[in-house]
Amino acid sequence: MKHLHSTLAIVLLLALVIAIVITLSNYLGNKAYNRKVALIGFISAHLQLLVGLIIYFVSPLGIQSFSGDNMKNSLSRLYFLEHPLIMIIAIVLISVGYIKSKKIADAKKANQTVLIFYIIGLILILSRIPWSTWSLFNG
Repeated sequence: MKHLHSTLAIVLLLALVIAIVITLSNYLGNKAYNRKVALIGFISAHLQLLVGLIIYFVSPLGIQSFSGDNMKNSLSRLYFLEHPLIMIIAIVLISVGYIKSKKIADAKKANQTVLIFYIIGLILILSRIPWSTWSLFNG
């Protein structure tokens, strides 16, 4: 499951970057809002959330390690608190951006909404990936 979670993280990062780049191009070029492009980031985020929640509840590094003693250990705290919390916040922001943009008739404003929420979501995600232990970098 951890390998799947790492692989889906790559898919999510690529999907968000692609959605941001295409939406930025549409925004700057005064083109129509492309809901399908934003949907790719939205779906990828929710798939990653589903796998992450499964891991969180079955892994000894997840909710099972939630304790006061582990709050003093930065790596343990990252796994059981910071990573899941920030990822959920990021996915909520991505969801809000996608849902709000569907309701906006003006293409420029819809593109702008996706850009703002997806970029903030991407920054949050990048801030809490455990880079030192990510299986992509450790074979």
